[in-house]
Amino acid sequence: MPDDQTQEHRVLIDPYLDWADAQPVPIVEGYSVDLLDVETKPWPRFGMEGAIVHLKARADFTTLFLHKLPPGATSAPVRHMYEQLVYVLEGQGSTKIDGADGRDIAFEWGPKSMFALPLNARYQMFNGSGREPVVFAVSNFLPLVMNLFINEDFIFNCEHEFPERLGPDGYFEGEGHKIPQPKGPGLWETNFVADVSGFKLEANAARGPGSTSIQFILGNGVMKAHTSAMPVGTYKKAHRHGPDFFIFNVTGSGYSLMWNDGEEDWVRVDWRHGVVFAPPEMMYHQHFNTGPDPARYLAMNLGNRRHPFTAERKKQAAAIGVDVKEGGRQIEYEDQDSRIHRLYLDELAKHGAPCLMSEFMDEQMLLDRMAETV
Repeated sequence: MPDDQTQEHRVLIDPYLDWADAQPVPIVEGYSVDLLDVETKPWPRFGMEGAIVHLKARADFTTLFLHKLPPGATSAPVRHMYEQLVYVLEGQGSTKIDGADGRDIAFEWGPKSMFALPLNARYQMFNGSGREPVVFAVSNFLPLVMNLFINEDFIFNCEHEFPERLGPDGYFEGEGHKIPQPKGPGLWETNFVADVSGFKLEANAARGPGSTSIQFILGNGVMKAHTSAMPVGTYKKAHRHGPDFFIFNVTGSGYSLMWNDGEEDWVRVDWRHGVVFAPPEMMYHQHFNTGPDPARYLAMNLGNRRHPFTAERKKQAAAIGVDVKEGGRQIEYEDQDSRIHRLYLDELAKHGAPCLMSEFMDEQMLLDRMAETV
């Protein structure tokens, strides 16, 4: 970061971006990024290789790091005054956490595991393979605290402990408990999910035919994750929300469309394992499964049902599954651009996959709308 004398003559400073520019690792940008193709370099701060990922929809609060741990390697012991959610893209290993309450916590993870690193708890990562590297994505709110405190030493060397963030015994072994919700699918509170691709989901038909999902509260914190699935031959309804949502493909294949209200052109993101993207603030987006298997994605953001953090997150919670005509943020199928279903049928034909929308809804309505615009 710039020295004090330089700081005196600068305006419109972004301390997080200054910090990021000073790191010895690449910074990659884009609407979407294939994390498995990103170049990494040694990052002494964490004792691993890494890169910083700045998606175009990143706003003021969160960021995304990519880390690689070579075969048989161990990361540096580190703690920090920001929460962190980890999604394992490749490899297997373990994590050791020095618990604030005297507990030494250790747990193992593998591909598609997700876990929380509790606030300011000291931890280390271990690659359990002598042949394959570990690759994992990390979502955190370092930009928030860096821009607030403007002090790197405080963020990485504060000794204050938060024992309440560790959770009950078993939370780092995949145990947890369900929190019922009056609207939509339930919440699952835990610190560790062994395999996001196999976690049991609940019906969420308001978001699309056959749609299922679950939300997570992790590490008793403010960060949130949710995972959602689409059956073969189906797609979700378009909706929009605030920024700072990082979306990872977990299983299956397909694409997403993003557009601003009133625009005719779309931004298209084709997804597969390793791809992450983020819809910009209040930009409509819609997800499509074009493969022969159910498709599932994982989204991470700041602000959950327990601690929404911002007024925007409270609005989003109230608007989930609510039609824009009724003050919500979702476009119903009968109101969507007729080109959307036509494009979907063309994409299914390319992949030799059937359209099964009619098994869940009145697909004829979409076909009639298509015919009206030919």
